[in-house]
Amino acid sequence: DPGPFGLLCFGMTTCMLMFVTTEWTTKAFIPTVFCYAMFYGGLGQFVAGVLELIKGNTFGGTAFASYGAFWMGWFLLEYLSITNKAMFPGVKSGKSLWCGLWAVLTFGFFIVTLRKNGCLMTIFSTLVITFALLSGGVWSPECEQAAGYWGFFCGSSAIYAAFAFLYKQELGIVLPGARPVAYI
Repeated sequence: DPGPFGLLCFGMTTCMLMFVTTEWTTKAFIPTVFCYAMFYGGLGQFVAGVLELIKGNTFGGTAFASYGAFWMGWFLLEYLSITNKAMFPGVKSGKSLWCGLWAVLTFGFFIVTLRKNGCLMTIFSTLVITFALLSGGVWSPECEQAAGYWGFFCGSSAIYAAFAFLYKQELGIVLPGARPVAYI
């Protein structure tokens, strides 16, 4: 089951970026985040998505592949905007719209989680909030920092979910939030 791996890829990379967004560490940590965004959050999660699709899990495959591609795109966008500032003059409104669009996409995924489990509902609902705050954070440092706290909670929730699903499958231990739900 590639699900726990994909969740760890997402959760760990999200938490690492949020260390900077919350200002728990300086922007000097960004190169480390770049490496993880490209390979663990990006490529790793994309591979988990492909494996989920092969397994017949449309939701898991679509979500993991989408967020894997997001991380690879985020890496490239941030890298290019730092190394070649002339290519990206005045991208604030575009970046704000980009984060807003990801909030909308994530909300669509959240609706599906209403028939999955509490762990996934928590991850996707807090990710919607995170993207919405990141959209506003382009214009407001306070909003961006708030996005960091929500994003860290989201990433931590994904790490928890990865272990909840791993423990359920491998050890038969069902942690809170891992049981199936059907709210719609």
